[in-house]
Amino acid sequence: MHPVFPCLWFNTEGEEAATFYTSLFPNSRITKVTRYTVQTPSPNEVGSVLTVDFELDGKHYQALNGGPDFPFTEAISLCVPCDSQEESDQLRESLSEGGEGGPCGWLKDRFGLSWQVYPAELDDLCNDPDPARAAAATTAMLQQTRIDLAEIRAAMDAVSTG
Repeated sequence: MHPVFPCLWFNTEGEEAATFYTSLFPNSRITKVTRYTVQTPSPNEVGSVLTVDFELDGKHYQALNGGPDFPFTEAISLCVPCDSQEESDQLRESLSEGGEGGPCGWLKDRFGLSWQVYPAELDDLCNDPDPARAAAATTAMLQQTRIDLAEIRAAMDAVSTG
């Protein structure tokens, strides 16, 4: 069986989106572009891009230019746990340019696709073995748009010191 991969439905911006995404992640590239032909029923013009296969950090994705019928919703998002606060902040800033920020590290990019960008350490903080510290971390995180580990650690420390 071939690997499972997500296909992201765009109106006409699939190639632009794939080019943008591959510019942001290491080990990323566009691997194939197909075009609408006379034989392909289409909401788009003959010769325009139909699909773009691409890799983000070595993982396969496909962008489909299928027309305006199915816009993105928050029902699906791409999660990006980052190695550091700085990496998270930089990626969040790049992805949200022309889009909009959301709660708890979520954002919508300029194409309407939802992302969750956060420092990977957040998972450890929110799952601290001390239930009070874990609750403090989660409560602090839920109040943030951009995940800020220093603020989360401070909230955890305030509980620890009573």
